[in-house]
Amino acid sequence: QLQLVESGGGLVQPGGSLRLACVASGEALDYFAIGWFRQAPGKEREDISCISHTGDTTNYADSVKGRFTISRDNAKNTVYLQMSSLKPEDTAVYYCASDEVSALCPIDKYDTWGQGTQVTVSS
Repeated sequence: QLQLVESGGGLVQPGGSLRLACVASGEALDYFAIGWFRQAPGKEREDISCISHTGDTTNYADSVKGRFTISRDNAKNTVYLQMSSLKPEDTAVYYCASDEVSALCPIDKYDTWGQGTQVTVSS
């Protein structure tokens, strides 16, 4: 069974950058598309990005397009989310996720995600 562990969150000033990592174990990551979503207190979950199993296709929510970049290194079983020009409204817990079936994006319904990593954007 696929297991995912996120890391790389922290406190950053507005305009700053962070790179999140999602390390997979249990199964080879290169079979699956991987998505990132975020959850802020009092707000609905927001799906923000997805990358296909080969990395050839990516997509982004409008709220992060042009500022976030998703990538993957299947040899390292890792997916990354490079976040730049961060805003206070990006503050949330970030999760990487999969449905353990889809190789392409979008992923309709996630069934596996990690514990999340907190990103706080504040001066």
